[in-house]
Amino acid sequence: MRRTTRRTLAALTACATALFVAACTGQSSGGGDDGSDAGKDVTITFWHGWSQDSEVKAIDANIAAFEKLHPNIHVKSVPNIADDKLEQALRGGGRDAPDVVSSFTTDNVGKFCAAGVWADLAPFLKKDNIDPVATFPAAMRQYSQFEGNQCALPLLSDSYGLFYNKTAFAAAGITSPPKTLSEFEAAARKLTIPEGDSFKQLGFMPNYHGYETTAMHYLGQFGADYFGADGKSNVATDPRVAAMFAWQKDLIAKLGGFDKLEKYRTTFGEEFSAKNPFHTGQVAMSFDGEWRTASLAEDPVSFEWATAPFPVPDDQADTYGRGYQTGTIVGIAKSSQKQTAAWQLVKYLATDTDAVVSFANAIHNVPSTNAALNSPKLSADPNFKTFIDIAKNPHSGTTPSSINGGAYQISLRNFGYDYEAGKVDLAAGLAATAKEIDEAIVQAK
Repeated sequence: MRRTTRRTLAALTACATALFVAACTGQSSGGGDDGSDAGKDVTITFWHGWSQDSEVKAIDANIAAFEKLHPNIHVKSVPNIADDKLEQALRGGGRDAPDVVSSFTTDNVGKFCAAGVWADLAPFLKKDNIDPVATFPAAMRQYSQFEGNQCALPLLSDSYGLFYNKTAFAAAGITSPPKTLSEFEAAARKLTIPEGDSFKQLGFMPNYHGYETTAMHYLGQFGADYFGADGKSNVATDPRVAAMFAWQKDLIAKLGGFDKLEKYRTTFGEEFSAKNPFHTGQVAMSFDGEWRTASLAEDPVSFEWATAPFPVPDDQADTYGRGYQTGTIVGIAKSSQKQTAAWQLVKYLATDTDAVVSFANAIHNVPSTNAALNSPKLSADPNFKTFIDIAKNPHSGTTPSSINGGAYQISLRNFGYDYEAGKVDLAAGLAATAKEIDEAIVQAK
């Protein structure tokens, strides 16, 4: 019930060069008229990454509903397709390649669009009078296109927010979740209970290895811009980037210091298990995604908990309610000779309100269209509604697409590891990171 996007950055960088080299070898332009619009029987292949029984059952249910609406289009669904296998198929093309493809990794969009291995969906959208601006929230539009090429559409999403231990809050005399970072710091310190050279309870784990406490997720609360209009990295010139790194490091110092926090972090259980440190009460607040609500329902904890948007900088208090967004993308293989039928499936899965809502309800993810986010059929208890509202917030953002995938995020992540450990100066380190990002993009082009 969670995405795999959070653990794929290194793999993306490793395969980026191979994808671009292969893409230049030449592939079919696709777009063949398969006759499906005229009622001709056609079978299309759909590759996706969902693998859990409940997930596969949910996507199969949507496919069955689609086939009922389009009795001449038959869908061969292939689950549990990893991104590396998907990329190999897109490079190779041929009769065994998929027609419709889905990826959990939004960082792939820039590579797929630039390499021309996914079809541009703009003509299909225009033909069917679908306005992406009116249909999809801004952050989701941003992560599903690259330099004006709408080669993918969002298919469910993830929102990131704050989980907090209401029982611990009450014991500490905290009556409501913090909205600004100064309030958050005060709460984190008040909720921290030292025990010898460790902690009985930590208010919050700010370190970058603390599961979802990544630099990119934090930067979503600051509204930072990663690239300028000239396409060059902004990480050394946008003051919000430096402000985020300085804030995180300062919080580390106030909660006990990097070494002490890292030692405590080694006692944490697996992130996606009942031994998650928020589940066990080792941390009183956690930065996490909407899927955690389902995990807490499946593995009940011994305390009351609730959700809220993650706090924002004090000088941006009017943006409270925002959050980082990512999700699944779906598109059409450029090599497909059945793009007419393939588009009908993509359109149904990504834009049909009932289809999006039923899928979101089944696998506990956030819907990816404005209509679905506002549908009365959407199952949204108060704790899940937090993430619905984050997705609807106009200040919510994402990490933009890049020609070399998530390489720029890896550069920024690695700087964060060094900076929080005291190994590098903030200004000089960000300048070096920006240079590294720009050089990598030039090389990819």
